[in-house]
Amino acid sequence: MSLARQGYAIVLHYNASTEKVAEVVAEIRGMGVPVFPVQADLRDETQIQALFSKVDSIISAPGSPISALALLVNSAASMDRADARALSISDFDATLDLNLRAPFLLAQLAYQRMSSGGLIVNISDLAAQKAWTAFPAYTISKAGLDSLTKVLARTFAPKVRVNAIAPGLVLASEDIPPEEWARLVNRLPLQRAAHLDEITGTLEFLLKSEYITGQTIVVDGGYSLL
Repeated sequence: MSLARQGYAIVLHYNASTEKVAEVVAEIRGMGVPVFPVQADLRDETQIQALFSKVDSIISAPGSPISALALLVNSAASMDRADARALSISDFDATLDLNLRAPFLLAQLAYQRMSSGGLIVNISDLAAQKAWTAFPAYTISKAGLDSLTKVLARTFAPKVRVNAIAPGLVLASEDIPPEEWARLVNRLPLQRAAHLDEITGTLEFLLKSEYITGQTIVVDGGYSLL
């Protein structure tokens, strides 16, 4: 919604959340902003290629409100609880395919289309700096995403900037009991979860700050200090 409020025409990716995406599309269009929902399973390389073919079609359509790709936000991810002593290869691969390989492939294809420059923002996590043993594949994938951000920032410069945002506690997971969520929040130096607009505000900051690349901006209420 932050990008829509700034007037960006949006290609909105989704996979299985058809009802939710319909609500978001209706809200964005209610703001008078063009939005194009595109379905794809980002674990599948061929579907990623098809997603960008649809983006190309949108851009090249007569009277299209999108003249070029200027921004890519990689936010899709899975976070599954597991024990590294018993984590299967298939489950490990499934997490890294979505959380790490997909952002890499999406960034490659986006770069090819950012002829006038652009910005790629990866949504990382404080987990990249921690050793969350309850979420081994997720933690590893986010650490890899931070490294990917730096590698791509050097490779894509000077035309395209690449940065990451690493939120701390924002929304409670369904598999975390309310009392455990409250305990986690209360031990933060700022003693509250982040508001969504504090995360999107960081995205707006990166859009405006054209001298920043290769950085992971941590927005965690002091969690990384613990």
